[in-house]
Amino acid sequence: MPSNDARTLLNTAVPTVAAGVIAIAVSAVVAGGKGALGAVFGTLVVVLFMGIGLVVLQRTAKKYPHLFQAMGLMLYMAQLLLLFVFLSVFKDTTFFDSKVFALTLLATTIVWVAAQARAYMKAKILYVEPDGANGDKTQKAGSSA
Repeated sequence: MPSNDARTLLNTAVPTVAAGVIAIAVSAVVAGGKGALGAVFGTLVVVLFMGIGLVVLQRTAKKYPHLFQAMGLMLYMAQLLLLFVFLSVFKDTTFFDSKVFALTLLATTIVWVAAQARAYMKAKILYVEPDGANGDKTQKAGSSA
């Protein structure tokens, strides 16, 4: 993974995990062990889904730059639908607190999206390829006389 991509992933994952740790601590105090377990599971789901999506989007941008915008929109829609599926599948579970799971899922998703937007705004990504290192000159148009 190129350093720019790794930096973007790091700048989005770290705040999300920090928000997840805060959610785990708060839910452990408020809802007990099942709440903390729900917060852990919610944080892991968001980091895995969004992290995989970011890697897929970055690889698509490098291979097929013309598909980048469409792929990004499709990917985010698919991620949100999958998160909705997770919420609906685990809404009646007794393994962990489903309300804490849903709130943690929502909070960490918002933190991920905000951190990703910030990372892209601060990234110094070239929009134009600079001239070659050899100083290649472009051909002048017209007569040389």
